[in-house]
Amino acid sequence: MDAAALAQVETVRDFNRYYTRRLGVLTDRYLGQDRPLSEARLLYEIGEQADVRDLRSRLGLDSGYLSRLLRSLQEQGLVRTRAHPADRRVRVAELTEAGVRERADLDARSRAGISDLLEPLSAAQRRQLVDAQEQIRRLLRLATVTVRPVDAGSPDAQQCLRAYASELAVRFPEGYDDAALVDPGDLTGEDGALLVAYEEDRPVGCGAWRRLGDGIAEIRHLWVDARARGLGLGRRLLERVEADAHAHGVTTLRLGTHTALTEAIALYRAAGYREIPPYDRSPYNQLAFEKQRAQ
Repeated sequence: MDAAALAQVETVRDFNRYYTRRLGVLTDRYLGQDRPLSEARLLYEIGEQADVRDLRSRLGLDSGYLSRLLRSLQEQGLVRTRAHPADRRVRVAELTEAGVRERADLDARSRAGISDLLEPLSAAQRRQLVDAQEQIRRLLRLATVTVRPVDAGSPDAQQCLRAYASELAVRFPEGYDDAALVDPGDLTGEDGALLVAYEEDRPVGCGAWRRLGDGIAEIRHLWVDARARGLGLGRRLLERVEADAHAHGVTTLRLGTHTALTEAIALYRAAGYREIPPYDRSPYNQLAFEKQRAQ
């Protein structure tokens, strides 16, 4: 790790230490209640009720630790668990009446604490702080997204491609025929690949490349789920698809897009693609672009 990267790491660590201390998350009486942050957060996440498996996945908790937290809240009379009516192998956690009151008190204390924190700041300073926090959240989300090649016929890949086709069917004035989707068999080995982006194990985007000839390939089906837009994920997916194609000997990348996809056109131009004459007969490729790998 070089000096600049180390300084960045230490700055983030220092911020984390300050903020956790300022919010009082290190004590066993979070927000003045008689419980630590872990139990208070679980009350919040359960809401009216929640699948225990979903809680474990959402919070990233070990099953044993989650069981201990639930048992503690049950002993306090705040939570009860029962079998799911449709599948008795699945447990559901729900708040008791006392748990609902406790969560309402938790919410009120949290809002009051944040209000007290913001009160000394001017309106402009509050807006600056909130804007900065929104930016931090976007960047942290982007940092946790992973992108990896997957079998183009896998459920995750097909889920992304179906969502891609459904969106284009709405956005294109002429609609979109999903028969235009690339054959999964064309995205294997040295001939191509499909990459999927995951956020907390949920597919949130995809992109593919398919070989056209010696050293030439095209990029297909670059898509980001609406819930993950605004993070910069489209640019990351494009870069990862390019890198994967280059690793397989591709030096020239082409792509076609529809004039309705103005944000995609802006992305391609910003990434160094130049407009070229159409290279195929797809009715959806109203504009064509090409990019040479930098030597």
